[in-house]
Amino acid sequence: MCAVFGFLDYKGKISNAVLKKLIHYLSVAAEVRGTDATGIVYVRNGSMVTYKKPKPAHKVKLFFPRGTRSVIGHTRFTTQGSEKRNCNNHPFEGHCGTEAFALAHNGVLYNDRKLRREQHLPPTPIETDTYVTVQLLEQGQNLDTENIKRMAELVEGSFVFTILRNDNTLFLVKGNNPLTLYHFPALGLYVYASTKSILDNALQKVHIAE
Repeated sequence: MCAVFGFLDYKGKISNAVLKKLIHYLSVAAEVRGTDATGIVYVRNGSMVTYKKPKPAHKVKLFFPRGTRSVIGHTRFTTQGSEKRNCNNHPFEGHCGTEAFALAHNGVLYNDRKLRREQHLPPTPIETDTYVTVQLLEQGQNLDTENIKRMAELVEGSFVFTILRNDNTLFLVKGNNPLTLYHFPALGLYVYASTKSILDNALQKVHIAE
C-alpha cells in the first residue's frame, strides 16, 4: 500500500509558498499509506527534476522553484525492491523519443517478470515491479494516451499511475486502486491524492477554497 498525490496549477494564480505547503501537507497526510520512502518530481526548463529519499515524508523537505506548474508525489510502503536503494523509490523517470516523463504508481503488478521476457526489456538495476511500466512506455516514440493505454492493458495487478510529461501535461490512470481528484476552476487548480481523507486533510491546512 502506497500513496500518490500532486497538483496541476494551470493558471499560475497560486503562490509558490502555498503550493509548497500543499505538497508538504499532502505528503505528510499520505504517510498513512507508506513511510518507507518519499519522492516528488517536477518540470524545470523542459527537464524532469526528481527528489526522493528513503525516509517518511515528515522527515523530508520537499522543494520546487517558483513557476512550477505541476508536481507528482509518492509515499512508499515497500513490497518489492529495498527502499534503502534509492533507485527503487518513486517517482521513476523515462524518455519517449525526445519527450521526458516521470511516473509514480500505487499498487502491485504481478506480471512484471513475464513482461520483461516477452517484451525484451533491457536489464535494469531497479528492482521494483513498477519500473516495467516505464520501460514499456519507452518502447513508444511519444508519451501520449495511446502509449499509456497500451502499457496499462499489458500490465496485470492493481494500480493507479500518475505520469508527468516534460511539458507539464499530467496523466492520471486509474485501475482498481483508489484516487480522488478535486478541481478548483476559478483558481485553475487540480489537486489529487490516493484517498479523499488525505486530500481533505491537506486542503484544510492550506485553506485552499474558491
